[in-house]
Amino acid sequence: MNAPTKLRALPPFAEMRTLLPGLMLCSVIAITAAFVADHYGGPKFLYALLIGIAFHFLSDNDKCIPGIELSAKKLVQLGVALLGVRIAISDVTDLGLAGLGALVGAVLLTIGFGLLMARLLGLSRMLGLLSGGAVGICGISAAMAISATLPQTKENEHCTLLTAIGIATFSTAAMILYPLLVSAIGLSVGEAGMFLGGSIHDVAQVVGAAFMISPAVGDAATLAKMFRVAMLVPVVMVLAVSFGAETAGAAGGGKKAPLLPLFLLAFAALVVINSFGLVPPAVVAISSDISSWCLVISIAALGVKTSFEKLAALGWKPVVLLLSETLFIALYMLCIVFLTRLFD
Repeated sequence: MNAPTKLRALPPFAEMRTLLPGLMLCSVIAITAAFVADHYGGPKFLYALLIGIAFHFLSDNDKCIPGIELSAKKLVQLGVALLGVRIAISDVTDLGLAGLGALVGAVLLTIGFGLLMARLLGLSRMLGLLSGGAVGICGISAAMAISATLPQTKENEHCTLLTAIGIATFSTAAMILYPLLVSAIGLSVGEAGMFLGGSIHDVAQVVGAAFMISPAVGDAATLAKMFRVAMLVPVVMVLAVSFGAETAGAAGGGKKAPLLPLFLLAFAALVVINSFGLVPPAVVAISSDISSWCLVISIAALGVKTSFEKLAALGWKPVVLLLSETLFIALYMLCIVFLTRLFD
């Protein structure tokens, strides 16, 4: 509830002690997952997720919550930002104008589909907008940023909560199932990166799913996903203008989410620096290792936070809404992949 306020008021060492139990829990799960993967084969990201789910009962433990939240939200941002040293601007040519257009279409069409489905299901336009934006752009962080631009009402809070719970569940399911689909239909590295980066909701799950397949797919998917994340800026700016009057009249004063996430800026900066060949190979290797560990720990935290019981409490209509949006963007991206094959 007011735990974040308490954390900010604590001196550094006391704050670290507060974060330590949850951080150690997620780190031990990550180390265990890496050990199993190294000795018995298989993807450490999937192991981290599954082992984390087994420890879900600790997600409500007051001592563990701060560290779990830090692992799930902040470490993934650091991990993704550091991935920038592995990518150069020239890699964008792999997406091409058609790829960039397809990703823009994925975002805009999913938001439109969300609004349409919300209307057909008799749900609020706000829920359709929040869920469509979250599925289309970058999951829960997009939902929070969009929510901050809408009128700050009880309905907004309720819709944001429903979206966050649903996104966490469906994004985790996509992270497990989509790599299997990629293998089943035999997508190439570029196709797999475009599909995973263009269809999975949260950045963490995109990275987890893609790196389960290979580092090359991970890089391609990250690039596609980060372009979708960048779409948050124009979408939020349009919504801020569209709902400006309503938001101002509804009770301002609340702190708004930043339009451009700092980890996206850091990722872009590292891509630019690497494009000029300014990052030594040794630094690239170290950054990649740090990034990998941050991401595994973050995936472990997401596993700990995953609750299948909470999905049942949503009611069937919001579940149908989020499921239909998830299927819509996945089918859209698969169509793009197969259309691209035809014209190659």
